[in-house]
Amino acid sequence: MRPSFLYPLFSGLSSLSGVGEKYERLLENLGICKVIDLLWHIPYSVNDRRYVAAIKQVKSGEINTLKIRVLRHIPPKSSKQPYQVYCEDEAGDRLVLVFFKIYSETINKSLPINDLRIVSGRVEYFKDHWQMSHPDYIVLPEEIWKIPEIEPIYGLTAGITNKFIYRLVHIAFTKMPLMMEWLDPNYQKSLALPSFNEALYKLHHPKGIEDLAPLSRARMRLAYDELLANQLSLALVRENIKRQKGRKIKGDGCFRRQILSRLSFKLTHAQQKVLSEIYEDQASEYRMLRLLQGDVGSGKTIVALLTMLNAVECGFQAAIMAPTEILAKQHYDTIAPLIEEIGLKTELLTGKIKGKHRREILDDLKAGKINILIGTHALFVEDVVFADLACVIIDEQHRFGVHQRLGFSDKGNCADVLVMTATPIPRTLFLTTYGDMEYSKIDELPIGRKPVDTRVMPLTKIKDLIVALRHKIESGEQIYWVCPLVEESEKVDLAAAKNRFEILSDIFGKTVGLVHGKMKEKEKNEIMERFKNGEIKLLVATTVIEVGVNVPQATVMIVEHAERFGLAQLHQLRGRVKRGFRPAICVLLYGYPLSDTAYKRLNIMRKTEDGFIIAEEDLKLRGGGEILGTKQSGGEQFLLAQMPEHEDLLFTAYKDAKMIISVDPTLSSPRGQALRNLLYLFERDQVVKTYLSG
Repeated sequence: MRPSFLYPLFSGLSSLSGVGEKYERLLENLGICKVIDLLWHIPYSVNDRRYVAAIKQVKSGEINTLKIRVLRHIPPKSSKQPYQVYCEDEAGDRLVLVFFKIYSETINKSLPINDLRIVSGRVEYFKDHWQMSHPDYIVLPEEIWKIPEIEPIYGLTAGITNKFIYRLVHIAFTKMPLMMEWLDPNYQKSLALPSFNEALYKLHHPKGIEDLAPLSRARMRLAYDELLANQLSLALVRENIKRQKGRKIKGDGCFRRQILSRLSFKLTHAQQKVLSEIYEDQASEYRMLRLLQGDVGSGKTIVALLTMLNAVECGFQAAIMAPTEILAKQHYDTIAPLIEEIGLKTELLTGKIKGKHRREILDDLKAGKINILIGTHALFVEDVVFADLACVIIDEQHRFGVHQRLGFSDKGNCADVLVMTATPIPRTLFLTTYGDMEYSKIDELPIGRKPVDTRVMPLTKIKDLIVALRHKIESGEQIYWVCPLVEESEKVDLAAAKNRFEILSDIFGKTVGLVHGKMKEKEKNEIMERFKNGEIKLLVATTVIEVGVNVPQATVMIVEHAERFGLAQLHQLRGRVKRGFRPAICVLLYGYPLSDTAYKRLNIMRKTEDGFIIAEEDLKLRGGGEILGTKQSGGEQFLLAQMPEHEDLLFTAYKDAKMIISVDPTLSSPRGQALRNLLYLFERDQVVKTYLSG
């Protein structure tokens, strides 16, 4: 499918001179596996190697390029001493070249006595003289052109030098063909953007650090190209989904009315609005792929149940998949009693369910006796066969990629898919990662649910806090106490969590429990069950507390060393005490010293509970790196685009992609053909193959 003129860019690194197996392995550590990866590996800074006329003009600690005459060599007397070469400039000022790795023959050959040389490297003033350790360049005066005046600095790994990367990038450019223009000419002119080839060349041959800035014309051009490739591929997937025939699901409402009459609350306006959007999708002849976003406690589960019942009313089956056994069981405990009251059957299927019980569930499922199946990934293994699955709900699995999301419905005959998440999604993240999906948002909490009182205090006040907790426990309330746990300091953090558990156990006795990620699943589940049934009053935990775990009696959330948590993590943790209708409190304990970013995070948490504001602020504070506290495994990791600096470019790319699809859905026009090349360059081959092959 990929045009032949692009083949050299996608060949292995061994096609480049000087790259053998050893260097292939080392470059892989930088994510460089193909020739084009070198061109995407853009420099992050520059070295100024412009010629300095005299040693008197140099600045200590900076890179300098000087013309020198070699005076004498002083080989070391022991292996612990360096090799020194004394030199001088035209004014007679001295410079000592220092070599700690000693290859006498090479040094003598490079720096013959009485000869002139140009040397370039970092100069420092040491023991009353200027010295340059291991010059980066040593060339003849007439070969000064070999030293780049402004040298790009690349990200490196052990065993790979900057000079080596620079040389390979130069070779890679010889394989880059001249690309047809795919940008709208008016848009390109309005922003004064260079061509693709010019922009790429300029980024690897900067005239100064300003050429590498996110808002330089070259960087903006390439960022826009990457964002357009992303938005165009998602638009093509979305267009394809819209064309995929589904089944018209429009139940008579009999089961839904019965469920609604049994609830102790009324649906909010937001829930009703979202349900009308979902029902409209289900009733159409095309498949549904919709993302339902609702902040913690906004009532997504009842929306999911009513969505599934719409399918059941038409004689079909439905399934809901949760990321963990705890959450799957929680869904089952909520849904099963309601379903069974109206004469329907639901079952729970997780990896723990084995033997005869599992076999019975699978037989009933295949025979169509189970209306709604609830479980974990175990729902999607080979031997799970549905009689007629028409609706799949995926809970808290928003991190799956586009093609994985489409695969979830394979168990059904073009089943509708509703993906639910409690993670507030900034608009930029939604467009770049979930742009293949339609979008619904529950932006209203149930009536009567009170905001959480969020307080920020130093760890030095922990004794006062423990006194207050005693009153909470005596009044029948339950408490989460969360300790940080990060990979880099896991052992130390785990020891701290265990120590906190022991201290609190000494005070509150057997009402204290401990749960962390190193426990076996069975042990963890048992502790969580004891907390849910009220046997444990105070639960010490690392962030293993599952998203969505429902303990309405838990009204206090203590987060120890809150400065070490991301904004999204803090928001999710606070949401654990928003499950009931009693007043709740979240205490964020911080230690010193407090960085500026950590201070801003804690201040945002104190000021607002709006998950969308928090998500946007999180994006700003993190600078578009790891959004929402976790790397999005199915999400977009950009090479050239950077948020929030390129946010405006993203919104333009989104509109541009929509316009392109509306006028040229098969990309067959001259611009369309150029855009196909853009998709290939950014390795959207699967999209082209699947959706444009016809």
